[in-house]
Amino acid sequence: MRHFLKETDFSRAEMAAIFKSAAALKKGRASKRVPKPLSEQSWGLIFFKKSTRTRVSFQVGVWELGGHPLVLNADDLQLTRGETEADTARVLSRFLHGVVIRSFGHETLETFVKEGSVPVVNALSDFLHPCQSYTDLFTMAERWAKKGGDLMGSLKGKTLAFFGDTACNMANSLALAGAYAGMKVVLCGPKGFEPTKKFTDLLKSYKLEKQVRFTTDPADAAKGADVLYTDVWVSMGMEGDEKRRIKQMRPYTVTKKLLDIAGKNALFMHCLPAHAGLEVTQQVLDDKRSIVYDQAENRLHTQKAILSALAACNKKAKRK
Repeated sequence: MRHFLKETDFSRAEMAAIFKSAAALKKGRASKRVPKPLSEQSWGLIFFKKSTRTRVSFQVGVWELGGHPLVLNADDLQLTRGETEADTARVLSRFLHGVVIRSFGHETLETFVKEGSVPVVNALSDFLHPCQSYTDLFTMAERWAKKGGDLMGSLKGKTLAFFGDTACNMANSLALAGAYAGMKVVLCGPKGFEPTKKFTDLLKSYKLEKQVRFTTDPADAAKGADVLYTDVWVSMGMEGDEKRRIKQMRPYTVTKKLLDIAGKNALFMHCLPAHAGLEVTQQVLDDKRSIVYDQAENRLHTQKAILSALAACNKKAKRK
């Protein structure tokens, strides 16, 4: 059984194929001949956290692939009344053909993989956000690849700079996915928010640690970068630490001055929702170099490609 919990769960060749598939699905979305690999399947979309882009893109995506999406908010399940995640995974596996989970702890996803018997997709955990990072790399590749060229290959040697909380799930996922695809990644933030040992150990396990570096100097990180990326400073569940985080993160706001250090051809990206005046200025969000809405749209196409790839892998495994 194949699952997608982290960026490296697909090989580099499979990752390249997913990007190619996402481009084809995007181009052919209006066609009546769109593949339906989830035909007659029901997929559970389990949300422990509120969501806009993740929920809508997955719900629409499962439907467009021929499946039936069933949105399940954690508060509506027996999980909040004491039923274990293990029992929930076992029961839902009897009803569904796959589950997409947006959770707090990454352990929840691992429990569903261990105890369930259907494919599990990580729609976000506090450790990783692989659907977003695949989307982001695909969005970069759209800009850089020559027409009809190698999307994955266009990423090799490019530099991505992330500003803010470099121990957050988005920093982890972008560093892992970017390095895996051959990019250089610079993580830039205040002391005390460096990448965790858990994450650096993960990088080392794939021999990717030399492609990722940490700095506290925003100008150093921006110089020579092809992409400047940031995310919210206070994620859901961290509201009690809001004042301290904002105070420490202020020097890492992505401004036009910082974007100009990178250059006129640099891109600005943010997985949204953005808080203008905090992690990024409104001027940067409105800049022609900002491609945040391309990112948002591409969640749909990339996730459809990921779900299609899992369906193909698991269908092949069943035949064996």
